[in-house]
Amino acid sequence: MGLKLATLVYVRDGDKTLMLHKAKGYQKGKWNGLGGKFDAGESPEACMKREVFEESGLSVETAQLKGFITFPDFDGLDDWYTFVYVVTEFSGELKASDEGSLEWVPNEKILDLNIYDGDRIFIPWLKGNRFFSAVFRYDAGAFEDYEVVFYNPQTS
Repeated sequence: MGLKLATLVYVRDGDKTLMLHKAKGYQKGKWNGLGGKFDAGESPEACMKREVFEESGLSVETAQLKGFITFPDFDGLDDWYTFVYVVTEFSGELKASDEGSLEWVPNEKILDLNIYDGDRIFIPWLKGNRFFSAVFRYDAGAFEDYEVVFYNPQTS
């Protein structure tokens, strides 16, 4: 059992979010935000920016760290510790992704996609200014349960 650090990024343009329909690997057929594993020595912000650029061709201008999710034994091999971001300002031209197909999805339609059951729970948390720390448990790809703690933003 290993440990993987990763980012999960929801790039938003008004009332639409850039979603990736995975074409390979254990996530094939699922829709997800952008992101992936840290490179050695990389900060969460550097990983987030690199992954968004590699997967979409877009350069992140403004991002907000919304939360942290632990996925114990998610892929059957490792525990995943994931920094979750929302990007609202970006530049560049969208390009095809080696990871799958990209599509701007209306925010109200995201929960209708073939996403993970846990995503249906935490995606609504991306609204507002709360910060969350959660654990989402899956067993052989099937959602089991979750725990979450919400932190209010500092006002001073």
